[in-house]
Amino acid sequence: MAYIPRLKDEYKSRVIPALTEEFGYKNVMQVPKLEKIVLSRGVGAAVSDKKLIDHAVDELTKITGQKAVSTISKKDVASFKLRKGMPIGAKVTLRGERMYEFLDRLVTSALPRVRDFSGIKATGFDGRGNYNLGVTEQIIFPEIDIDKVNKISGMDITFVTSAQTDKEAKSLLAELGLPFKKN
Repeated sequence: MAYIPRLKDEYKSRVIPALTEEFGYKNVMQVPKLEKIVLSRGVGAAVSDKKLIDHAVDELTKITGQKAVSTISKKDVASFKLRKGMPIGAKVTLRGERMYEFLDRLVTSALPRVRDFSGIKATGFDGRGNYNLGVTEQIIFPEIDIDKVNKISGMDITFVTSAQTDKEAKSLLAELGLPFKKN
């Protein structure tokens, strides 16, 4: 029997019926689902030091369990001494089993390690059912060894859902375990 991540199993058994009841979907295929999670990290100091990109890629690879890629600049910005085609960040896109595994680790072990954590803001929705979350320190992830970190920096985590509205997306993410702040 193949391995099924805990959250994927929970989505099928508990989340789909809960969302169907809440929004009155006629068909199971109407129920919104999590399509992908994108982790991205800008490294502004990489203009002067190219090794910082390698560190960012390595850290994202450790956190997600999937090889990250470096992102390159699309245009010249003279005030930042940036040229078109220079590496300026790192990103990784998670889908399927790895996506559910990462979400499980984020909710159960990483977010509770944030200092003075009282939940994530519910204002990060974009109007189309996607949610953006900013993490200020990469050391909240247990995969990162704090002694080997050369610079503490944050990252952006984007949850892309198939939901049509922000309300549906928030319900989906809350059912999957994201701890939103109570108003």
